[in-house]
Amino acid sequence: MEKESKKTKKKPVVGITIGDMNGIGPEVIIKALENTKILNQITPVIYGSSKIVSYYRKAFDKNNFNFNQIKDLKDIHHKKVNVFNCWDEIVDINPGEENATGGKYAFIALEQATRDVTSGHLDAIVTAPINKHNIQSDNFDFPGHTEYLTDIVGKKDSLMFLVSDSFRVGVVTGHIPLKEVAESITAEKIQMKLDLMIKSLKKDFGIVKPKVAVLGLNPHAGEEGLLGQEENEIIKPLIDSYKSKGQIVHGPFPSDGFFGAGTHFKYDGVLAMYHDQGLIPFKSLAFDSGVNFTAGLPIVRTSPDHGTAYSIAGKDQANENSMRQALYLAMDIANHRREYQD
Repeated sequence: MEKESKKTKKKPVVGITIGDMNGIGPEVIIKALENTKILNQITPVIYGSSKIVSYYRKAFDKNNFNFNQIKDLKDIHHKKVNVFNCWDEIVDINPGEENATGGKYAFIALEQATRDVTSGHLDAIVTAPINKHNIQSDNFDFPGHTEYLTDIVGKKDSLMFLVSDSFRVGVVTGHIPLKEVAESITAEKIQMKLDLMIKSLKKDFGIVKPKVAVLGLNPHAGEEGLLGQEENEIIKPLIDSYKSKGQIVHGPFPSDGFFGAGTHFKYDGVLAMYHDQGLIPFKSLAFDSGVNFTAGLPIVRTSPDHGTAYSIAGKDQANENSMRQALYLAMDIANHRREYQD
């Protein structure tokens, strides 16, 4: 490894998984890292294959994008983009095609990066998009990255936390069928997610006294029981218990009026009851700049808030801003955690 200066020692080392090689992951990674200014703030390590990176570098005429190939983290170059070769074999790359190959090698890259971040060799990981179908195997039997990483680190639960410059949204229930949402909304479940959000706002974002909004489950937040009892029987009593302890927790709010009136800008975090209730307004307002952060884990993991986008893969049309923001958020959270511990 090169001799490190005091400055490079403080830079977070951020692992970036290649994701599905046939999606837009490799493209947005290259585009996000081609501006070398980012190397002043982080040391990036792409987990995948130099052959994949070279393929897309050539396809998009990014000949000035240079990288350092490694097979061991001790060989990291702190002033360059590093590519960790997770396999040696030649693999067929078919942009825009969903196939078993994309899923197989996405997992190999993810597994290696996870091993390195959980052992403390990385300060954070940023995961490029996978296809939740073709990655399934005996080793990966999860709805997505969030559940896989939560299981790997031995945690009972985590929080899917969507973050942008202007607001943050977390969800009580994530990747489950809509018909199962209502029965999954319990006081214990909401409390667990709310505790994770409040702790993350303090530890990961440096907010001393977080202000959190909680959304209702039913239309118009139940309309005082006319459209459902979950608000009166579960959500309101829980919110009152937080208020009694001096926590700034408000709600339950009707989600349509809450976002329509811009009330979300007044809070440090918003807790939605289910996936689409939180993600539809978030992606509508911050699709190109939003980041998915998995709060509540001992490791730092972020990702862009989009999928593999096979329809535009290989066409040089993907917007890299969400990936870039995911890198910067991973850096910020890693630094906040150091300060929080100190």
